[in-house]
Amino acid sequence: MGSSVSEDAEKQAVSISEDVKGEEPSAYVVDPEAEKRLVRRIDLRIVPASMVIYLLCSLDRSNIGNAKILNSDAGHSLMQNVGITNAQYLTALMIFFVSYTLFETPSNYMLKRFRPSRWIAFLMFAWGAMTMILGGIHNFGALVAVRFLLGMFEAGLFPGMVYVLTFWYRPEERALRIALILASATLGGAFGGAIAYGVGKMDGLHGLEAWRYLFLIEGAPSCAGAILVWFFFPDYPETVRWLSAEERELATERIKGVASLGHHKITWAEAKATLKDYRLYVHYLTYITISVPFSSMSLFSPTIVAGLGYKGLDAQLFTVPPYAIAFVITVSVAWVSDKYEKRSLGTSISMAIAGACFIVEGALPSDSFKLRYVFFIIALSFAFACIPPLLSWLTANLHTTGASTLGVPLNVSIGQVGQIIGVYIYKSNESPGYPTGHYTNAGFLLVGALATLGLRIMYIQRNKRLGPGERKWRL
Repeated sequence: MGSSVSEDAEKQAVSISEDVKGEEPSAYVVDPEAEKRLVRRIDLRIVPASMVIYLLCSLDRSNIGNAKILNSDAGHSLMQNVGITNAQYLTALMIFFVSYTLFETPSNYMLKRFRPSRWIAFLMFAWGAMTMILGGIHNFGALVAVRFLLGMFEAGLFPGMVYVLTFWYRPEERALRIALILASATLGGAFGGAIAYGVGKMDGLHGLEAWRYLFLIEGAPSCAGAILVWFFFPDYPETVRWLSAEERELATERIKGVASLGHHKITWAEAKATLKDYRLYVHYLTYITISVPFSSMSLFSPTIVAGLGYKGLDAQLFTVPPYAIAFVITVSVAWVSDKYEKRSLGTSISMAIAGACFIVEGALPSDSFKLRYVFFIIALSFAFACIPPLLSWLTANLHTTGASTLGVPLNVSIGQVGQIIGVYIYKSNESPGYPTGHYTNAGFLLVGALATLGLRIMYIQRNKRLGPGERKWRL
């Protein structure tokens, strides 16, 4: 980073501080006990609903990995029935991320335009419908087209949810909530394996292959749940009816100066400042390094487990423990990162552990099934665990409406480069060891760990140069 970039960042910190000082003066005093009660009410409304929504999204995104090998020993898997090659299958995976990247940022604007409850409900119904349509495809062209549409509709959910959290929670409260939402993806992986195991026994029922039932069964809850989201998912703290007038006031006053209210319009000056803030691009590039293992693990876990000596439906069942353990570790890392406000360290340490485990996984003999399974569990768990504190760290350093609306989806969109890379690293001709996949994941994670530490040092140095009253960069 050059000195001009450093100066730009420091000027933005001063600008943010001035913006906060320029808000309407308020003598409002936050009652800590009332605030705790309020946060608990908000949690009960937002977090469980967001977790279920993202779990369904994750199921519908990654179930193609289960369908790929479901009943393959009987010749009835997705690839065998549709008659596609491994290269065509990878193209179908990749096209999802192309549309995902294209539509993330526009989707966040639409969420702001139509309110979170309306837009998320629309996305949810649409991706559920696309998943069910996948159960009826018969050729490669249809598979690619539907996967493109699936990516388009799923694109706005995760950045949209992270954005919604920024006007309900203070920065130090977000990592744990983001972790719980993101960790539901690991639950989705666990449920996905268990569901695929059960659905696999329906193979041939009424003349349909089990993988078709898998798409139909897992797409339907998203369509049905969209109705509940439309009517009950909360929008903005200053508009919801389930809070009293006093609670709405507390909900808005407590985040003043540390976040922007969701209904504020985005100005071109804010958008321009966000796009020119080169500091944020370090965050974006770092997110690429964690997107590679996130993508590859989400899509290829059943395939990797099949290479660990588990065949047929057992390969589906044995994907459950890694994801169940990953849920616990992801939430634990986020809780510690939030409690001690060490989000950068929570990210970098998790990356280092996962990277080391992937190296071991790639170096172990192919027939060391049990040992490879253990390291696979650890690697997958910490590869997921590094994401929530990194996202929370980003949002903690975004203080304007424009920065939040643009910064979060840009971060996730640019991260799709890593997700596309993750599609291609587990090569079928390297089964059962998959050294290229494991070593590639390790390399990206270790580079990401170093980049995170470098970004932390940069923030520390800039904090030292800020004067009294200027907003400090969070670590």
